Amino acid sequence: MKRSTNSLLAALAALWAASPAQGADLMQVYREALANDAQYAVARATVEAGREKLPQGLAGLLPTLGAAVSTTWNDNIYNGIDRAFNTNGYNVNLTQPLFRWQNYVQYGQSKLQVVQAEANFAQARQDLILRVAQAYFDVLNAEENLRAVQANKAAIVQQLEQAKKNFEVGTATITDTHEAQSRYDLASAQEIAAESDLEIKRFALRVIVGKDAGNLNRLKPEATLAPPRPAGMEQWVDAAEKNSFLVQAQQAAAEFADKEVERNRAGHLPTLDAVANYGDSNAGASQFGTNRLETTTRTVGLQLNIPIFQGGLVSSKVREAVANRDAALFSLESVKRSAALGTRQSYLGVVNGLAQVRALEAALLSSASALESNKLGYEVGVRINIDVLNAEQQLYSTKRDLAKARFDTLLAQLKLKAAVGALGEDDLQQVNALFEAK
Repeated sequence: MKRSTNSLLAALAALWAASPAQGADLMQVYREALANDAQYAVARATVEAGREKLPQGLAGLLPTLGAAVSTTWNDNIYNGIDRAFNTNGYNVNLTQPLFRWQNYVQYGQSKLQVVQAEANFAQARQDLILRVAQAYFDVLNAEENLRAVQANKAAIVQQLEQAKKNFEVGTATITDTHEAQSRYDLASAQEIAAESDLEIKRFALRVIVGKDAGNLNRLKPEATLAPPRPAGMEQWVDAAEKNSFLVQAQQAAAEFADKEVERNRAGHLPTLDAVANYGDSNAGASQFGTNRLETTTRTVGLQLNIPIFQGGLVSSKVREAVANRDAALFSLESVKRSAALGTRQSYLGVVNGLAQVRALEAALLSSASALESNKLGYEVGVRINIDVLNAEQQLYSTKRDLAKARFDTLLAQLKLKAAVGALGEDDLQQVNALFEAK
């Protein structure tokens, strides 16, 4: 039993100390995600489709040119005389809109559609940064949790061995051994759960990156987390209500809906086009004779169309567009409020996270001191085994909580930047500088 326990201690110590020669860089993982993430690929294809709205809208203001070619076989009988001949012809039509107000409005709408598509794509890029950072931090946090569980288990093994020795020599009761054994069994169960959680978190990162990211860099022990700049929360909220990409996209949608009312109202207005036509037709004969018949036509003119009554269709579409515009405006207000709420949450996440990190750093020092005191007290007989076990558990729990608080604060910083539409690769690079290979 002693030999197997020593082997277990050696294995756990090696696992605790083992680390990759070179961990995966946060920026490397992000660039892999840019190339392989399925959600981002969808957003990239969507924005490419959205950009085509502009040339489509412009097409309504440009001339249209069409051509038609025909050939017809004729077999006629006139006064008992059979006339069989072939007729060939072609026709070219050119139409230039001069006044079609709905087309001008639609061209303006196409610009707004492009703005909306670009804003949604920018938001998708920010979301990718956040998803990569979240998955990256989740893996590191799961690793920290597993290390804490394993270190706690190794310490319990030592305490269990000591309790058994003390019982054998009569300086401790069997209760100490049972308590240590109970803690060891619990730590073993926690280790299995921590290993499973780490595997899940690694797979979640793999879904984004498209492959196993391997070993990740760890947060530097001396890494300093910066407070928000500017320091005022309302400044961040004001910026989010104006600059958030979600707000920009919904603002474009609301303006599009307003122009849709104008476009439908234009259905009551006349349209004016410049038209030109060129046609040529020739036939081998006619039904009246065998002489070849050729015809050429050239026309240029203006075409005015005046809508008078369309069964109430235009008026109905206008009412529909007005209702959709009101819905878009209410949606814009809802998005602004959500942006303000999300910004406040992220801001408080950074501020409170920094305070929690400082508190846990102090608690870590206190827990380490408490553990040393309890170990010394146990050796001289003023502390019992359960006191040492509790102190050890408190120390490793504090280490785990401190690591989680740091990762949560870093993520809140990124979310705060994203809330105001300012999150970019530079911000991710600054966070990446806080990590190192170990």
